[in-house]
Amino acid sequence: MIENKCRLSRSLIVGQRSDGRCRYDPKAKRELVEACLQPGVSVARMALDHGINANLLRKWIQQYRQQAGLVTPSTPATQTAFAPVLSMAIPKSEETSLNVLLPNGVKLAFQGVRLTDLSPLLTDLAALPCSASNPN
Repeated sequence: MIENKCRLSRSLIVGQRSDGRCRYDPKAKRELVEACLQPGVSVARMALDHGINANLLRKWIQQYRQQAGLVTPSTPATQTAFAPVLSMAIPKSEETSLNVLLPNGVKLAFQGVRLTDLSPLLTDLAALPCSASNPN
C-alpha cells in the first residue's frame, strides 16, 4: 500500500461555528483535495490523518471536480470499463431427423427437418387419408 503522508502548508481547521461545527481554511481544503486526487491515494486514510470525516472529504472532492469541470453532475460517465462481447458465429438452426412407421407398413424418413417445420409436417401427415379406411 502507498503511504499517504501529506502535510498541508496551513492548518485545515481554523475555528468553530456557534453550532459546534468546524470551519475550514479554503486553501487548505483545496490542497487536501488535490492531494487526494493523486493516483493510489486513499481518501479514507487522508481524512483520518487530517481529523475529518471521509464522507466530508469525498463531498469536497466532488465539489472540486464540479467546479473544475472535470465531471458534470447531470451527465453519467461516458467511458466504461466494460465492452460488450459479440459473437460472430452464425447460429445453427436445430435440425432433426424424423422416422415414421404407419400402421399399413409404410415407412417415412425425413432428414434435416427444422424444428419449426415439424408441426406443419405432422399436421399434413395427419390430414392424409389412411389406406385402411379406404375401400379398394
